[in-house]
Amino acid sequence: MIDILLPLAVTVVLVVVGLVFGRSRERAHIRHLDEREAASASIIVTDLKTPPPRVRSSRAGYVSGSAVIATDYFKTLAAQLRAIVGGEVKSLGTLIDRARREARLRMVEEAKAGGAVAVINVRIETSEIGGNTPMTEVFAYGTALYL
Repeated sequence: MIDILLPLAVTVVLVVVGLVFGRSRERAHIRHLDEREAASASIIVTDLKTPPPRVRSSRAGYVSGSAVIATDYFKTLAAQLRAIVGGEVKSLGTLIDRARREARLRMVEEAKAGGAVAVINVRIETSEIGGNTPMTEVFAYGTALYL
């Protein structure tokens, strides 16, 4: 009997810890992203290959940012259950969104630290990392325009 109850108890504890602490950490990260995005709103960011008409620059340089965000045990279990019946896995949607926003912000912050007024030709690459715990890596890069 103990052979059945012990693994079940460990799973329940991991799910509860993942739910409580994972959700709390995710909310804190989203608040932090919102603050940082507001602080770097002065930088123009576009996926166009040419600068916007109002932007003049004397030099350009490569900037990049990357982020790896892991999910918690609760979201992993929810995603596995969703895989049984099919459909959108909303619990992992925030994982990808957070990773994308973090990578983009790191790129913009690098550009801002160098005095850039804009970042053009922005591209974003994603990849999956890990085995049992889903992790997403996002790499954002572009051309920073400096005065």
